[in-house]
Amino acid sequence: MQLTGFEGKVAVVTGAGRMRSIGRETALALARAGCDVVVTGTGRTPDRYTGEERAAGWRDIDSVVAEIRELGRRADAVVCDIADEPAVDALVRKVTDDYGRVDIVVNNAAAARAGDRVPVLELPTESWDAVLRVNLRGTFLVSRAFARAMVARADGAGGSIVNISSIAGKLGGANTAAYAASKAGVQALTSSMAKELGPAGIRVNAVCPGVTGTSRLDDLPAEAWRSYVEANLPLQRVGDAREVAWTVVFLASEQAGWVTGQSWNVDGGQLTVR
Repeated sequence: MQLTGFEGKVAVVTGAGRMRSIGRETALALARAGCDVVVTGTGRTPDRYTGEERAAGWRDIDSVVAEIRELGRRADAVVCDIADEPAVDALVRKVTDDYGRVDIVVNNAAAARAGDRVPVLELPTESWDAVLRVNLRGTFLVSRAFARAMVARADGAGGSIVNISSIAGKLGGANTAAYAASKAGVQALTSSMAKELGPAGIRVNAVCPGVTGTSRLDDLPAEAWRSYVEANLPLQRVGDAREVAWTVVFLASEQAGWVTGQSWNVDGGQLTVR
């Protein structure tokens, strides 16, 4: 069965500039499904690229836009700080002015690992604030702004918002207080918005990835991740970013038209039932 409900639709994917990332794969998957796609990023300069990206001649969100256009879909790149309210409002105006509508929003942007992965007694306030600013405040601002635009549409077409959370928001592991709290907050936000926006035909869901093969894994040796996976994941392998993207596409499709307010784990079986 082919997923439907994408032709003529416009999607926005935040945090889509990294070469090995859930954001990039989600933007491409939505384009393959039939969407025009606007991608956002922080405007990384080449000195912030990974060695792999520099070797490939990567150009952040501009490279993703080029890939989408090669698929025959319309695409644009917008540098946007999603935690800055005026910047988010400007993003909404640009998308609605240039494309005339927005149907799907994927809140993928997240704070990079920095000084937050420490015991909570040693967690600097500024690190806590930096993580919550992007992961929770940013997701809230983008969701609220685009939901307002969806509600205001005269055709009452509704829409779909998919938030990229994490199983960390359910596990609440040691040394991840800020990250886990931010992702648990995204799940709570997802639930509340789904209940409020359902009457307007807007579905809100979250995807909670586990250990996924993106550049975010590069901060630990491969052997450390291998040991963790063998000890915790029944499927005994790291996930592919495309597998997360495919789940997002399903949640945005007509076939998921009766699914809202959910936080689905895509994690190789690390969490069950929860």
